[in-house]
Amino acid sequence: MTPQDLFDAIRRDAVDIYNEEEFLTLLQSGRPLTVKLGADPSRPDLHLGHTVPLRKMRLLQDAGHDIVFIIGDFTGMIGDPSGRSKTRVPLTYEQVRENGQSYYKQVTKILDPAKTKITYNSEWLGKLTFADVLQLCGKTTLARVMERDDFAKRYAENRPIGLHELLYPVMQGYDSVEIKADIEVGGTDQTFNLLMGRNLQKDYGQAPQVVLTFPLLPGLDGVEKMSKSLDNYIGVDEPPEVMFEKCMRVPDALLEEYFRLTTDVPPETFRPLIQSDARAAHFAYARAIVAMYHNAEAAERGEARYNAVAAGGAPDTVAEVRLPGGEYPLWKLVSDAGLAASGSEARRLCKEGGIMVNNERKNDPNEVFSGSESLLIKRGKGKFARVLFG
Repeated sequence: MTPQDLFDAIRRDAVDIYNEEEFLTLLQSGRPLTVKLGADPSRPDLHLGHTVPLRKMRLLQDAGHDIVFIIGDFTGMIGDPSGRSKTRVPLTYEQVRENGQSYYKQVTKILDPAKTKITYNSEWLGKLTFADVLQLCGKTTLARVMERDDFAKRYAENRPIGLHELLYPVMQGYDSVEIKADIEVGGTDQTFNLLMGRNLQKDYGQAPQVVLTFPLLPGLDGVEKMSKSLDNYIGVDEPPEVMFEKCMRVPDALLEEYFRLTTDVPPETFRPLIQSDARAAHFAYARAIVAMYHNAEAAERGEARYNAVAAGGAPDTVAEVRLPGGEYPLWKLVSDAGLAASGSEARRLCKEGGIMVNNERKNDPNEVFSGSESLLIKRGKGKFARVLFG
């Protein structure tokens, strides 16, 4: 790509660029740029929503620019307050280090690991003296920090805001100063933090980084942003069969957006397909995603399993659970088979008609089953377990 082609490819899907003229000038400079990606690994699992900015970073990486992946092991012990209605429970140093390694492993499914530098912000934040912190805090104002929507909302609702939380955007911004970032990439929910880095760089006499923000991918519910906590996500490290089934659940109205933001399938291919045959388009999307994060053979297995389940059958491989012989109420079997997180959830699933036993729907959570034969238990559309006794 020429610098102009790269600019156009990134601008096409970006929500905001601060600012466009500076960005194009950087791309045309001919020097390798330092592109920053920061992550506080409070959750070690990446989903397709995370891949939207990562895929644009790969374009920059392929153009010869340097990706610096900062794992926020120090800031992670505070926790990013972005979008939070209450203070996060702090993580231990060991937790954020472990999560960070898992995060990096998944990130490099998209980025080239040989060309991605990994670093931890405890390397510099942990060395700051209290005098250094006071000097850093003097670079901004309380009024500026309180402009954040989440802080303003919590303050208006009289919810607690920890003083350490107010320092979070300043600490993240200082990361940009430390590595002399030229570009920082993130979702729109990170805009305040990213711009803080831009402002701090000016205060420290550096050229301000260009900030690229990208849209938050809607989840499978079609309402909230994709999030593991809302269980509306497609994880990049999930088994191919699970990934395929979830891709088939993308709302029709969002399929074009999913294709555009998360795959390399060209618009001239997916748009006519969506318009003519939405089901075929879902299969094409599922194949593309599973092949991208696993391989083509895994995509074929995922499709075969999906078709078997959709036809009312069971996949060839089903997790087996062995229980002692005896009599069990249905809710207990569902829970012990790992198809529900708790007994109460198992009872609810039964009452709502979400459980089938040997292809027969069951609604009574207290129905008793004898341990004399194996039982095929199905939850919803695609979760199975075979219970064996003795």
